[in-house]
Amino acid sequence: MAFIVRRLCAALVTLLLVPLLCFAAFRVIPGDAALLGAGTGATEAQLKALRADLGLEKSLPAQYLSWAAGFFTGSLGNSFRFRGAPVSGLIRERLPVTFTLAALSLLLALGIAVPLALLGGRRAQGAGGRIINVMTSLGLSFPGFFLGVLLIWGFGLVFRVFSPGLFVSYRESAAGFLGCLFFPALAVAIPNAALIVKFLYGSIQKEWQAGYVRTALSKGCPRPRVLFHHILKNAALPAVTALGMIAGEVFSGSIVIEQVFSIPGLGRLLVGAIAARDYPVVQSLAVYLASIVIAANTLADIAMQVIDPRIRMA
Repeated sequence: MAFIVRRLCAALVTLLLVPLLCFAAFRVIPGDAALLGAGTGATEAQLKALRADLGLEKSLPAQYLSWAAGFFTGSLGNSFRFRGAPVSGLIRERLPVTFTLAALSLLLALGIAVPLALLGGRRAQGAGGRIINVMTSLGLSFPGFFLGVLLIWGFGLVFRVFSPGLFVSYRESAAGFLGCLFFPALAVAIPNAALIVKFLYGSIQKEWQAGYVRTALSKGCPRPRVLFHHILKNAALPAVTALGMIAGEVFSGSIVIEQVFSIPGLGRLLVGAIAARDYPVVQSLAVYLASIVIAANTLADIAMQVIDPRIRMA
């Protein structure tokens, strides 16, 4: 319990530092949000009025305190780029798209990785194990955005399985919505699945050499039973550690892949906000992404204790 409390406190401190660092980083980047919003033809009086309306004439500490206070009370401020539209509304509109894409990517990664790792664990010295090693190396070699381009070219333009650039809202059709997200999710899932296979497969091979496995086999226990009932639980610990990192990676990877497949999620909102120096939107999205990564890693640490009680002694 003490370990869990310490991890939660560390996560909270980290989460409090993220908005401050993001605020400072975007204030040192050259450029004028008011000029970008009003256009190059705006007069000085118009720029001054717009800066006052956006709160840019306040001191930096005052701007930060105003934004932080609003953030912790549930008000994320108003967008510069979208002419005063509430940031919370912009995020709420696009959050289901990015969240579904990331969740589908994680499910596909696990659905691909776990069977391959188990298959390789049963046939480590055969052709199956060598093929899985080659597939894992290939999966780790290609970044998600490049796989996205390949999927668009192969399945979108050559085989015409889907229409590149077509997006169906979840409000219109749930099946069409998931269909539009399948190939983007697959592009994010493949490199992460390869990483999970690498961790889990190596751990399974190490456990095969353990004394308790030799004892179980010598007593006539079938190899599949030894694998599923004895080895898998002990071998899952490194994979769970990797899963904490991967959970954050699929969310950030989903934001990148949205640009490749023209998906109107948080990724496109973030890119447009950075280009327009839309501080409230960028800061809010940065805190959102940081929260996902911190929560995933914290849950992974707690899950490690559940899987292996010996960690509680540390």
